Amino acid sequence: MTSEAIHLRNVVFGYDRRTPVLRVDELTVETGKRVFLYGPSGSGKTTLLGLITGVLKPQQGSCTVLGKEMTKMSAPARDRHRGSEMGYIFQSFNLIPYLTVRQNVALPCHVHKRRRQQIVAPTVGKEVERLVGRLGLEAYLDRNVKKLSTGQQQRVAIARAVIGKPSLVIADEPTSSLDSDRRADFLELLFEVCDEARATLVFVSHDRSLMERFEERVALSEISRGCA
Repeated sequence: MTSEAIHLRNVVFGYDRRTPVLRVDELTVETGKRVFLYGPSGSGKTTLLGLITGVLKPQQGSCTVLGKEMTKMSAPARDRHRGSEMGYIFQSFNLIPYLTVRQNVALPCHVHKRRRQQIVAPTVGKEVERLVGRLGLEAYLDRNVKKLSTGQQQRVAIARAVIGKPSLVIADEPTSSLDSDRRADFLELLFEVCDEARATLVFVSHDRSLMERFEERVALSEISRGCA
């Protein structure tokens, strides 16, 4: 495994090619690290995550993620790389509303062969039960996710992100709707499951009160030049 999970250099991106909105001089995230990436709302954090995950493709520069140069890959190849190697926790969780907890958590393993091959338990069903049990949701396995509290939905999102041991977990403002006690509980759970999966963690937030919990802190303003 490469010592660098993420390496961006001289990256320029714009939704309109003539008007760049983000320039990243250099960003390096070492494999296995917990990194806190921060910046104010509108500073380009979500755009940067789009580049790292391959949802967006820069007009210039190099973007190497988990050993793959994303700028040289087709859109379908980037999609496969993202689904197989990365887990993503969205600010709004993005759970499938008509599925149960069990079905939501299992989804990456049904879509991506590598995630299915990486499970600890003998079957996907048992792996879902194991992860959900670790997160204190075993009583809700067959409940529709729409009937869960915000904190419960958040834990489902963690389980879905880490099932199948992705190499990189990205959390995009996942604690913005929680009070301080619940933020602390969420981070403890997230760290535990990422450590078990041996995953690199990139946690994105504008809430600097959380940064001391992380091994490394990166200010977006230090690595990029907004162009908007």
